[in-house]
Amino acid sequence: MTLVYIVAGEASGDVLGARLLAALRAREPRLDFAGIGGDRLAEQAMASLFPMRELALMGLIEVLPNIRRLARRLDQTVADITARRPGVVVTIDSPGFTLRLAQRIRPLGIPVVHYVAPQIWAWRPGRVAKIKAAVDHVLCLLPFEPVIFEAAGIPASFVGHPVLESGVDAGDGARFRTAHGLAPDAPLLVVMPGSRRMEVKRLLPVFGQALRLLAPRVPGLAVALPVSAVVADAVRAGTRDWPGRTILVTDLAEKHDAFAAAAEAGGAGLIKSGTSSLEMAVAGVPHLVAYKVNPITAAIVRRLVRVPFASLVNLLADRRVVPEYLQQDATPEALAEGLAGLLLDPAQAAAQREGFAEMLAKLRPAEGTPSAAAAAAVLRTIEDLP
Repeated sequence: MTLVYIVAGEASGDVLGARLLAALRAREPRLDFAGIGGDRLAEQAMASLFPMRELALMGLIEVLPNIRRLARRLDQTVADITARRPGVVVTIDSPGFTLRLAQRIRPLGIPVVHYVAPQIWAWRPGRVAKIKAAVDHVLCLLPFEPVIFEAAGIPASFVGHPVLESGVDAGDGARFRTAHGLAPDAPLLVVMPGSRRMEVKRLLPVFGQALRLLAPRVPGLAVALPVSAVVADAVRAGTRDWPGRTILVTDLAEKHDAFAAAAEAGGAGLIKSGTSSLEMAVAGVPHLVAYKVNPITAAIVRRLVRVPFASLVNLLADRRVVPEYLQQDATPEALAEGLAGLLLDPAQAAAQREGFAEMLAKLRPAEGTPSAAAAAAVLRTIEDLP
């Protein structure tokens, strides 16, 4: 029985890993699985070597105090892979940990497939040499990525973006409104402050101030806050004094229902930069992107970033479909004005939706689902073993 060793370092990678595992099992039931993951991989009966949350850190200031613990976890993972000798190791995103792991296990001769291509096209292009030395194949979510990696001598495949099979566009808006006593035409704003505590700590106060400015202009505005269980308590505490009705959403199906409720009744979104923007685009919810990080991290990132947009929606469309408010531009006044435009001017919302359709057409794999395409690439790696 071939062992597939999956390493996910954060919540999004856990979801990707679970879908990949299910797709692999459907194609080859004889496979066995081990590695590092969270609740989603646990639901697929994969036990984690240690709690995945220990790896879910972000930013230089957040990582530095935990370097020794991360180093111990890296040693532990290397030892486990050395003992188990899997047929393939699939590392998922979290390059700070996973690429170091791939480098450490290289002498074992075990093929490594890295799922979610590091964004060398956006920043730190020098990483390409380290990637080439560490992994055997890269699975790309964006259509323009394979040619970049292949030009550097790294085999790569476009497998499509997993947001397409997330169910984010299959919510029931009427169910959400009924469950929370909202009128069919009540304005709804979906606010997503992030899945990490530091993100929530930085963004919630700014978002709250923006809503205080916005509320008088949009009577009856309700706010839905889809968040992970990890930050639910922090979000609940940080939104107690927000104006109007706030609805905390921790269930995935209800999150999709909230998206539908906003999309169907002229609502909008206020979200942190990241995959959430693609989710909103798939669900058809016009939105703003905002983000703030530690000033030291921001200063370093500014010197390294090589692309004009933070939002993947804008990058794929090659134009500013979604307004971006980053660092010093993420002020309450600017956010309130931008949201007022989306909620009160149907033409602005319609223009965003046109951009969404143009962008999403580029995210689909040649055939099947993204997880099935990823599974096929992993199986080809196993089949190519001597």
